[in-house]
Amino acid sequence: MKKLSPTLLICLIFLLPNLVMGVTFDDLVERNDLYYEKFTDIPFTGEVTGKEQGSIENGKREGAWISYRENGKLRYEGKYKNGMKDGAWFSYYKGNYKDILEKSAWVQNHKNGIVWEYIE
Repeated sequence: MKKLSPTLLICLIFLLPNLVMGVTFDDLVERNDLYYEKFTDIPFTGEVTGKEQGSIENGKREGAWISYRENGKLRYEGKYKNGMKDGAWFSYYKGNYKDILEKSAWVQNHKNGIVWEYIE
């Protein structure tokens, strides 16, 4: 039976928690508009888990992202392209309204082309 080399064993010890638990934003730092794992100089590539979930490629958010509030309810969802918000974004707010018309969904178009849709 072959033995694991000490170097391979050390790598497995450090990498296994990230593979099993995933990386959260608490594990990342932002420098010059790029995300890095703490204590590294290589832009992060991989999946982010936790309250904010999505993918990062070469330090930039990419593809579908979703965020949850502390109570587990949906906060927002949308897509990123090359680190920039892209297309429609949906943000979910809680609150009470007196006017029934304000309870329906509404859309807000920003000057930069990003669309936010608010749903109670």
